[in-house]
Amino acid sequence: MLHIYTGEGKGKTTAAMGLALRAIGHGRKVVILQFLKSGTSGELMPLTKLGATVISGKSGCKFVSAMSPEEKQETRKMHDEHLRSVIGMTFDLLVLDEACAALKYDLVDPDLVRQAISLKSEREIVLTGRDPAQFLLDAADYITDMVCVRHPYERGITAREGVEY
Repeated sequence: MLHIYTGEGKGKTTAAMGLALRAIGHGRKVVILQFLKSGTSGELMPLTKLGATVISGKSGCKFVSAMSPEEKQETRKMHDEHLRSVIGMTFDLLVLDEACAALKYDLVDPDLVRQAISLKSEREIVLTGRDPAQFLLDAADYITDMVCVRHPYERGITAREGVEY
């Protein structure tokens, strides 16, 4: 089935990684592909040690708004290559973390994402990120909307290691 974790609130990636941990605990093969992230988030090392395959963007990845057109083109090429490689892998659960944002900012080929979600009849596919494309919403079996009621950022507290990343 296809799962989408979206919304303005915290917890989209956390929920996806929790599902990945649950799947590993039941002997399932898990592949995680992160878009627009450097691969330094705290949950990745233990998931890898437990057997998940994790692929992330390059270290030092800028926010999209700070990227030059050339950097955006290079990032899209990298994301497309990574997505092509995971589509061909054997897995029971595929997490496409921040795929919604990568689509929104034209940093991944929509046809490759369509190809990946077409695998849902055989496996579980999870996409995270704000503003999912309509074709994702139409195809989804689960849609979870994370709603932010309160967040420390509103008081000037920045992201904290071990909590937000």
